[in-house]
Amino acid sequence: MGAVRTNGPAHAPPHLRVRAWLRRDARHDLSASLVVFLVAIPLSLGIAAASGAPVLAGLIAAVVGGVVAGALGGSPLQVSGPAAGLTVVVAGLVTQFGWAVTCAITVLAGVLQLVLGACRVGRAALAISPTVVHAMLAGIGVTIVLGQLHVLLGGAAGTTAWENVRTLPGTVLSLDLPAALLGLVVIGLMLSWKWVPARLRPVPAPLVAIVLVTVVGSLAALDVARVALPDAPFSAIQLPQLPDGQWFAFGVGVVTMAIIASVESLLSAVSVDKLREGHRSDLNRELIGQGSANIATGLLGGLPVTGVIVRSSTNVRAGARTRVSAVLHGVWVLLFTVLLVSLVEQVPLAALAGLLIVIGVKLVRREDIAAARTHGELHVYVITVAGVVLLNLLEGVLIGLAVALLGMMRRVVWARVRVAESTDTDPEGRPHCAVIVEGTLSFLSVPRLSRVLAQVPDGSAVHLELVVDYLDHAAYEHLAAWQRQHENTGGTVIVDEIGEPRRGLPRWFSPWSHWQDSEPAIPRQRGHDSALHPLVTGAREYHRRGAAALRPHMRALAGGQRPHAVFLTCADSRIVPNVITASGPGDLFTIRNVGNLVPDPREPGDQSVQAGVQYALSALEVPTLVVCGHSRCGGMAALLDGRGDDPVGQWLRWGEPSMAALRAGHPIAAWAAGQEWSEVDQLAMVNVAVQLETLRGIPEVESSGVRLVGLFFDIPSGTLLMLEGDRFVAMADEALTG
Repeated sequence: MGAVRTNGPAHAPPHLRVRAWLRRDARHDLSASLVVFLVAIPLSLGIAAASGAPVLAGLIAAVVGGVVAGALGGSPLQVSGPAAGLTVVVAGLVTQFGWAVTCAITVLAGVLQLVLGACRVGRAALAISPTVVHAMLAGIGVTIVLGQLHVLLGGAAGTTAWENVRTLPGTVLSLDLPAALLGLVVIGLMLSWKWVPARLRPVPAPLVAIVLVTVVGSLAALDVARVALPDAPFSAIQLPQLPDGQWFAFGVGVVTMAIIASVESLLSAVSVDKLREGHRSDLNRELIGQGSANIATGLLGGLPVTGVIVRSSTNVRAGARTRVSAVLHGVWVLLFTVLLVSLVEQVPLAALAGLLIVIGVKLVRREDIAAARTHGELHVYVITVAGVVLLNLLEGVLIGLAVALLGMMRRVVWARVRVAESTDTDPEGRPHCAVIVEGTLSFLSVPRLSRVLAQVPDGSAVHLELVVDYLDHAAYEHLAAWQRQHENTGGTVIVDEIGEPRRGLPRWFSPWSHWQDSEPAIPRQRGHDSALHPLVTGAREYHRRGAAALRPHMRALAGGQRPHAVFLTCADSRIVPNVITASGPGDLFTIRNVGNLVPDPREPGDQSVQAGVQYALSALEVPTLVVCGHSRCGGMAALLDGRGDDPVGQWLRWGEPSMAALRAGHPIAAWAAGQEWSEVDQLAMVNVAVQLETLRGIPEVESSGVRLVGLFFDIPSGTLLMLEGDRFVAMADEALTG
C-alpha cells in the first residue's frame, strides 16, 4: 500500500479539492464510513451503559468524535469516539460527582489537551512505558468484565471491582435466565464470527449480534431489562456544571481524563501508522483535534472522546483513504440518532453486557503479557493490573509507572556479574574461567562484583568480558586490584571490552582476522591446527555471545521459513548477503555459485539453480528474485581471459551470453564505460542483466509474477547498487523513495 492520499494540494481551491476527492477517493471513503458506522453504534451504546452515563451520551460522543476529531486531528484515518479505556474513569466520576459535573471535567480535559498540543508535547506522551499502558487497558478490561457479568445475569453492576466479586454469588443465585441467554448468544456470536463464510465476514460482528438478539427478544416478548431513554431523548444534551466542592478530586479527574485520553489516542494513531504504509500522523495536531472534540462533547452532554483502535483499524481495512471517512461515520451516527433512536429502546441490557464482556476480555492480550515477560517487565504488568482493579485507574497507573521507573533505575545503576566455568584448560594446564559483566558498572555494583570475583579459582586462566556501557573509577580500581592479585596467584586475566567495536566495525560484521588478531591470548582448543582455529574460535564466540540472543528468533523459525527474497549471488567470500542487506535468519533464500550464473533452462546440464528457484517460488511463495553481481569478480575475469576445459571453465559457459552482450555494445556496458568502470566490472554488470533475462525464461518464473531485481556490490567502496533501466544507481534513501 502506498501513502495516504490527500484531497489535493493544500493550496488548491476548495472546489478543485472536492472534485479530486469525488473522482479519486469518494467511493472508498463512503463504503468505509458505513462499515465504521455499523461498528460504532453498538459499541457506543454499550460503553455509555457501562459508564453509568445517559445512553445517548455515547451516540453524542460518536458524532462529535467523528466530525470534530476527524476533521481537525492529525491522523486522517483515525476514528474517534467513546472508548472502553475511559469507562472506569467515567463511571467513577459519575458516581462521585454526577453526570453534569463529569461533562465539565470532559470540557476541561479537552482544554488541557489543547494546551498540550499547542506546547508540542505529542511525542513526549509516548515515553510512557508500553507495559504500563497495556496493563492499564488489561485492568480496565478486567473491571469491565467483573461489572458486566452482573448485568448479563440480570443484576446491576457495583461501584468497585471488589464489590462486584463479593456480590457475584448472590447475582448468580438470583439469575435472570432469559437475560443471561441473550447475553451468552451475543458472546457466542462475537467469538465465532471469524468462522462464518468469507462473504459474511465484512459485516461487523457486534452489529449482527446486537440486532439478532434484539429481534429475537422482541419477537419472543422476553421480559428482560432494556435500554431506557427519557421521554425527550435530547434532554441528554445539557450544559456542564462545576462542583460545589471537592475541587482537588475534580482537578485530579480532569488531569486523569486528559492524560489517559491523550495516551490512548496517540497510541492508536501510531498503530494506524503501522497499518498503512507511508502514513505518518501529526501527533501534536492530533492532540488539538482530540481536545476540540472533548470540549464539544462535554458541552453537549456526551462521553469523553479518544482515538479508538478498533474503529480505526476497521476504517483502514475497509479501504478508507482520507479523513472524510471518519467525518462521514459521524454524520451517519447523527442521522441514526435523529431518525432511529426509538430502536435503541428495544436493545436488551444483557446484550450490551455480552458485547462489553468480549471487549473487556480482548483488552487482556496474550501478546502484551508475552512481551512483558520477554522484556523482564512481567512484574510491572501484574502490579499495574492489580492496582487498577483493586484501587482505581489513576493509582494503579501511578504505581505501575513507579515500579517501571525503579526497574529502569536498577538496570541503569546495577551491573549483572556472573562466572562461567569451563572444563577446558590452556596450553599450560590452567583451567578456563569466564567472568561476564553486563550493564553499568559503577561503585554501587562493587560489592556484588567482589563477591562474584571471589568465586574464581586461584591460578585459573580468566577471560573477563566487560559488556558495559559505563565503568566508573571505583569499579575500575577494584577490577585492576583484583587482576593484580589473581595474576600473583599464577593465573592470567584477559580483559575483553566488548562495548568498543574493533577497527570501526561491530563484531558481528567483522571478519575473524579483525577481532581474533586483537585477542592473541584467547586460548586455543587442543588438537586444532592453525587453519581450523578461526572457525573453532568463531563458533565458540557465537555460542558465548550470539546464540542466546538468536535462540528466540530461531525457535519462531523452527516450524518453517517465509523468506522475503531469493538472493542469487557469486560464491566470492567477500560478498555476505545478510550483511549488505542488513537481514537475518529467515529473510533470504540464498543461491550461490561462481559468477552468479543461471544455466539456460532450455539446454541439458546443471539444474541446481532452476531447482532452487522453483522450490522458492512454489513451496515458499517468495515474492522477489534478486541477482547480485560484484566488482573484481574472478569468474568474469576468467571469461574475459578465455575459459578453459576444467570444471570451472565448463561452468562458465553459462556466462558466454553475457560476454557476447558486452562485445555487442550492451547499453549497460556503454554506461559503465562512461563511469570509468573496468572491463571486468562492465562484464559483471552486463551479466546481472543477462542472468535476469535467463531467469525470465524459466517457466515457473514467467508464470509466478515474481519481481526481478538486479544488484551490484562494489567491493572497494562497500556500496550496493540497483539496476534501473540501463544503469546502476546507489541504493541511498533518495534512490528508493521514487
